[in-house]
Amino acid sequence: MRAQWIPLILVVAGACSDVTDGGIVLDVPSGVSSVSLDGAVALTWSDASYVNDPDHFENYRIYSTTYDLDHDVCGTNWSLEGTTVAPEFVVGALTNGMPRCFGVSAMSKDGAETARSSSRADTPRPDSRNVLLYAWQVDDGESGFRFWDDVNDDGVVQGSELGIVRSGSLSTVDFRVNRKIDGTLMLQPIREGTGVEFYEPTTAGAAPVEDLTSIDFAADLETYRTTEIEALPGYGYVFEMDAGDEFARYGAVRVTHVGASFIIFDWAFQTDPGNPELRVGRR
Repeated sequence: MRAQWIPLILVVAGACSDVTDGGIVLDVPSGVSSVSLDGAVALTWSDASYVNDPDHFENYRIYSTTYDLDHDVCGTNWSLEGTTVAPEFVVGALTNGMPRCFGVSAMSKDGAETARSSSRADTPRPDSRNVLLYAWQVDDGESGFRFWDDVNDDGVVQGSELGIVRSGSLSTVDFRVNRKIDGTLMLQPIREGTGVEFYEPTTAGAAPVEDLTSIDFAADLETYRTTEIEALPGYGYVFEMDAGDEFARYGAVRVTHVGASFIIFDWAFQTDPGNPELRVGRR
């Protein structure tokens, strides 16, 4: 499958806001990191602006603007998303699949605002928790899963087209749960153009991940395996899928339970064509 090359260096040098004349100017916030959520992005950063001068600290101010993922460039029209006294903030009411740039400044009690931090880009994506799939040999009707099916063929992702449980016998599911003779449950890619790989949180290889949001991005591989892969509790998986156009689509799965006849898992899907972001963490 052909996948578009997307820059993965997401710390972008953003234009800085003007520092207010007069007053005590705090340290500029730094170390901004983010987690992609469903319709939202969670931001965290170093609390040095407060820690180094708690007597003059008032709050943090969070800004956002558009982001051109293909050219790795933030927009120039920044909007205030909100304020907080903690070094964390959830920007909500965002459109899934629409990249945004974020920046953070610090405000002192006498009204002096720092420049914004270096920009952070992220893309919200839909997700869901605790989906149950039976082994194909146990209950065919609830053994297959499709991340996104463009039912009305309009090229736009609607909520009703996401996370669909179907018969594992259909050639249109992305994968099904297959039980081997020895009882091992496997994730088996089915639809043409769908491949899967273990998510590798470290250079040491595949290992359990703490949460679905720990799966940060789809690896830049020449090909993803189209053969089945063992379903292991706590492990993460990345799927690359064909959507019938020039862009690959990416989904993530974290298996939470593996039984004798079924599995339970969490999933996420990136609605932005060709975008490998599933969760963006500090890198």
